[in-house]
Order: sequence, then C-alpha cells, then structure tokens
Amino acid sequence: MRLGDVIEHPDFQGFGEHLLPRPGRLSDGEVTLDRIGDLLPYHSNVRPQELVQAFDRLAGDVRAGEQVFYSIYTPDEIAADPDKAATGIFLLRGEPDASFAIIAPGGGFSYVGTVHEGLPYATAISAAGLNAFVVRYRVGLGQQAATEDMARAISFTFEHANELGVSPSNYSVWGSSAGARMAALIGTHGPFAFGGDDLPKPSAVIMAYTSHADIGQSEPPTFVIMGGRDGIAPPSNMERRVALLRGMDTPVEFRIVAGVGHGFGTGLGTTAEGWISDAVTFWQAHASQAQNEN
Repeated sequence: MRLGDVIEHPDFQGFGEHLLPRPGRLSDGEVTLDRIGDLLPYHSNVRPQELVQAFDRLAGDVRAGEQVFYSIYTPDEIAADPDKAATGIFLLRGEPDASFAIIAPGGGFSYVGTVHEGLPYATAISAAGLNAFVVRYRVGLGQQAATEDMARAISFTFEHANELGVSPSNYSVWGSSAGARMAALIGTHGPFAFGGDDLPKPSAVIMAYTSHADIGQSEPPTFVIMGGRDGIAPPSNMERRVALLRGMDTPVEFRIVAGVGHGFGTGLGTTAEGWISDAVTFWQAHASQAQNEN
C-alpha cells in the first residue's frame, strides 16, 4: 500500500493527514509503506510491519466506536495561527482510568516520526494496560513551538481526563531524539513554563537517543537509552547530564545499547528490543513509590 492509501482510508477520515511526517506534503502519500523510511531521514530500523500493526490498531478502535484523534487547540486559536491546525493527539487506550503517557516522536523539528516512534510506542504502552497519547506537534518552528504543543497536549488531557477515560495521576512524558528534548524540558520546567496549565511535573521522563544539557534544581525519575553507534547523538553527550541527575539523587536508568545507531525506535529485531517494556516498568515503579510517599 501507499501511505496515501492509509491516510485516505475511510476509517481515518478527519485525521489521516496527521499521520504524515510533514503536514500538507500530500506528495509523501505516494511512498509505499515498505519505503516509508525514505521520509524519515533521522531514523533507522524503520519496520513496515510495526506501521501496519499500528494502523490496524487505529482502524480497529475507530470501528469499535472510539475516537482516536483529538485537536488540542480551539477554532479561534487555529484561526489566529493556522499552523496549529496540524496539531493534536492520537490516543491508544489501555485500561479505563489508568495513568497516561504523552509521547513526542522525533524528526529534528522538521517532521514528526509518528509512524516510527509514536504509534508503535503507544501500541506497546497500551498493551501494558496504560493509556498512551502521541503528540502531533508543529514542525519547522523549532523546539519552543513544538514543546508548547506538548504542554498544551498535557493540559488538554488533564482538562478532559474524564471524557478521555484516563487518570491524571502519575503521568509520564516520553520522547525520542528531538522529542526527547521536549519531554526533558517538560520534566524540568513543567507544562506551565511552555504555555500550559499550572500542573504537576511528570512522574517519569523517558528519553531515547538525544543530546540534552538543560537541568533544573530537581528532576523527575529519568530513563535514558542511547545507541552505541549513534553518530547524531553520541552517548557521551548524555553522560554529563546523567551524572548531574545522579548527583541530585534523582533515580536514573541509563542504557547504552551496543550495535545500534540513531533513531532505532522500539528496537524491533535489534539488541535494543524490549526497552519500551522496561521503561514502562521504570515509570510504574516510581509512580507507585510516589503514591506511597503521598
């Protein structure tokens, strides 16, 4: 199939275009699913079978009467800034009223790798019984605008938690590459610093293959995974931040996976395979600890 066949599918009416890495680039729809890696130059290990599984999951949820995409800005806000029309969140549900993860795919702020490190992550997280949102943020405007969209997505989820069927307690933020920088910024400063509501910081930050130095006076528990052969974000770039986190007594799990490069996604078929499950375990362990302390 072509990507265009997917986004034009009747089950995806109203949101199919948001699956494209770049908004408005309908010519990208001519790419067949087995060549979709051509649209994701900052990524590796792109597995078409993971895409198909995620698309099938979305279609199944739609046929079951569930809403899977939500706009996060009002019509007036979109009228004032048309770029916001291409934003929103995909939801893959877990157990009713379970905690949620907010996932920011990467793409160097020039595209959004929803199909590689958004929906496949969400599929695995929801299979663990937790709710997973994938942020479709603005591209071409840099880190600030993208992180503002992530903060808005978190605020939207808190505001509509009952309607969405999620618990606002002990949420986590996930990101890969550029998206990991967004997740870390939310973890350090909270959604309010990026135009969101005055909400709690996440209970865990999950970061995959990125370079990021910003750090606050206190930080949430942090899970970091890097590829040993990453030429874009070498593991050494994160070692100093990890050392500072540990010096603050922040719980940290830091992994360097031998033999994989940048953008390996879920790691399917590589030595990184299974890390999503391990990161969920890390998140839940620290969420439980926070609940016990409260």
